Amino acid sequence: MLKTIAGAALALAAFPFAASAQMGLDRPVEDDVIYFLLPDRFENGDPSNDKGGIPGGRLDHGFDPQHKGFFHGGDLKGLQLRLDYLQELGVTAIWLGPIYKNNPVQGDSGSESAGYHGYWITDFTQVDPHFGTNDELKALVEDAHARGMKVILDIITNHTADVIAYRECHDPDFEGAVGQSGCSYRREADYPYTTVGEATGETINQGFRGLGVATEENFARLTQPNWAYTPYLPAGNEDVKRPAWLNDPIYYHNRGNFDLPGESYVNGDFFGLDDLMTEHPRVVEGMIEIFGNWIEEFDIDGFRIDTARHVRPAFWRQFNKAMLERAESLGKDNFYIFGEVYDFEVAALARHTWDHRYPAVLDFAFQGAARDVIANGVGSGRLARLFAADTIYRGGRRGARKLPTFLGNHDMGRFSMFIREANPDADDAEMLARMELAYTLMMTARGVPTLYAGSEQGFVSDEGDQGAREDMFVSRTDVYNDNNLIATGRTTAESNFDTQHPLFLYVKNLTAMRAEHEPLRHGVQVTRYSEEDGGLFVFSRLGGDGSEVIVAINAGEDARELNVSVEAHSLRGKSLLGKCVTESTAQSSYKMFVPALGSVVCRSH
Repeated sequence: MLKTIAGAALALAAFPFAASAQMGLDRPVEDDVIYFLLPDRFENGDPSNDKGGIPGGRLDHGFDPQHKGFFHGGDLKGLQLRLDYLQELGVTAIWLGPIYKNNPVQGDSGSESAGYHGYWITDFTQVDPHFGTNDELKALVEDAHARGMKVILDIITNHTADVIAYRECHDPDFEGAVGQSGCSYRREADYPYTTVGEATGETINQGFRGLGVATEENFARLTQPNWAYTPYLPAGNEDVKRPAWLNDPIYYHNRGNFDLPGESYVNGDFFGLDDLMTEHPRVVEGMIEIFGNWIEEFDIDGFRIDTARHVRPAFWRQFNKAMLERAESLGKDNFYIFGEVYDFEVAALARHTWDHRYPAVLDFAFQGAARDVIANGVGSGRLARLFAADTIYRGGRRGARKLPTFLGNHDMGRFSMFIREANPDADDAEMLARMELAYTLMMTARGVPTLYAGSEQGFVSDEGDQGAREDMFVSRTDVYNDNNLIATGRTTAESNFDTQHPLFLYVKNLTAMRAEHEPLRHGVQVTRYSEEDGGLFVFSRLGGDGSEVIVAINAGEDARELNVSVEAHSLRGKSLLGKCVTESTAQSSYKMFVPALGSVVCRSH
């Protein structure tokens, strides 16, 4: 149990938001603070689009605000109405969950859910009518830009909605049908692209030389899609996808559901979703055209790319290069692309910056280390080792400063949930203190801080995925509304845009501090102290002007006092967070007093 939480309610100095960090939308991404949200769960600005204009019941239009897996009514107009809230928090870039037209409902009878999250795309050219219209997206972007806020779109190239069916799995009248449960991945070695399979041995696609020969001439020989399964479009779904070329099964791998890492991760259907053959020149050309148009038509400032590790490197090398060139042609020299690689190993993440030529990837390794130290009680050496590995990324430490860092998200769950799981007896004060500690680390360490909607209002998710996608506006979902939120008596049954919530205020002051002090955005990071058994971690951010910001994070339950090595010219300290010694008593050494579960941030001057 916690002995004392002296640092839980530390006051932060109020810093005006630095104009330099807001000047110009084409600023370096290190100057940004990103806020990620799912439009359906943020704010409902137009109830008339709740059902997306689709007649029928919940299994037709997907709207059921009482169910955590269906549409709840949030939309682009609602987000536009709440830009003041985000601006007050200090957000400079909004990352929107996918907003493209989705299959409204998918799933077997009794296990259906809706495409509220945006990852089941049928039409890559228009906004889903549950969220609004293309013109409303343009209006949102214009309003955000007028405030100096960027807009980043979540995009998908790996798959589309689950539309294609397989005779062997979905057609009970098909000879040799294996049924839905038997629709497992079929390997290339067992089912090559030039044969129907083991049953007949009939040769198809003669002369096709394989996916590795990415020429139009080679892929022109790929004419029959039944190399592993026999794909077909169920009645009524023959023309549901846009652009129209996406309706042809020849542009998909058609090998069944992915299972083990390796071949199936790239060629297999992602939880049943139609897996695009991203080796095919027509698919490469089509995806470049689709998302290049979103940049140009809607003035978008960046892309977060879903399921990056489920696509071959060759596709990304072409696609990412084309997107950056399209953006640069429009004057967007700092267009931000980062991929989702759901892996906590630095080497696995860094590989995508080399082989796939990703400018950045979501920093799952940071999330894992922060969770280990702040929630799970692992020694702070875990953080030291994480940052020591920054040289592995393309661009080295400079490249690592462009990684979006985060604490929790809509897939894995919120950081507060990890704290609760590891510390089931923690009271509200301890929960708040550990959340503040995590935010301090993320806002002061290298990387681009990425907030997840609702966590600044004390949301505590029950689980990952649907359990971590609570409504910010008044919720009608019982499994959300029975949760106890941190540092407030409110629940999700109320609107949660409280600008006086303790966590909102804490984050707001951290974003202001980050904007005010250039070393916290661009400075070289140097580890000053870590330990294998304790939770104290100290590091510096060194500014180009010779300034130094010293950050101490104490995840332990006892206050700590220590002397820290600093730059020789760092003789006097100014308090940015907590209490700092005003003057050093010895050159290159600075004394720090760090409260239990607290932080101290000092700047030399």
